[in-house]
Amino acid sequence: MTLFVVGTPIGNLEDLSPRAARVLREVPLVAAEDTRSAKTLLTAAGSAARVVSYFEGNEAARSEDILRALASGDVALISEAGMPGVSDPGERVIAAAIAAGHRIEVIPGPSAALAALVASGLPTARFLFIGFPPREQGARRELFGTLRGETATMVLYEAPDRVGATLADLRDAFGDARRASLGRELTKIHEEHVRGTLAELAARYADTPPRGECTLVVEGGVEEAVEVDVERELRALLAEGLGPKDAAARLVVKTGKPRRQLYQLALSLQREPK
Repeated sequence: MTLFVVGTPIGNLEDLSPRAARVLREVPLVAAEDTRSAKTLLTAAGSAARVVSYFEGNEAARSEDILRALASGDVALISEAGMPGVSDPGERVIAAAIAAGHRIEVIPGPSAALAALVASGLPTARFLFIGFPPREQGARRELFGTLRGETATMVLYEAPDRVGATLADLRDAFGDARRASLGRELTKIHEEHVRGTLAELAARYADTPPRGECTLVVEGGVEEAVEVDVERELRALLAEGLGPKDAAARLVVKTGKPRRQLYQLALSLQREPK
């Protein structure tokens, strides 16, 4: 039997493709990340399929249920919006269905990442999709530090209440002048694209979060040939009076090296005889 992975609208129901609507009408079972939004979608498609929930919290157990259902009939997998398995549940059950010998058929649909990328005005020939960055600032800054030499345009998803902090960390990692774009409420009535430098966007959203779902697009950089002398930088920060923890945190963004590694080096430098 076939597991249909169905891309669904990211805001505007008119973006549901005829093929997606047909599949949703024909399958007996739909596994959905959000059953309430799924029922609205199925009503629009004219589908009477049974709906079961499939989200991050029940993904492991429900994957087994879906595999059992596939033994006797087709199943459609949908997320709340967009493509299942891309920053949404779905990867686990798709892999399990493939391992069990089932056919996978993907029904393409709208993509917030591609819509924001194209509307940003930044280069599109090569891009890196990052998804949601870590919630914790230290891990987030460490990730952005590893991307300092990335030359491709970068695309990120972010929750509105974390946009300001994430933009500030991006600015610290890539510099004030790096171009970026924030797309929000994509395909909806209040769709907006705010373009500017990272410094400008970070200042704009520092105290006032944007409304609605957000996608950030950041210009790639020029490949850096100069290596950072980590030990020298740490010595300078320690000499300024910073402790090992703060000195390591400062260099995470600049070097992209793991915080623990930087912290241990800072500790050893601090303990050296004066």
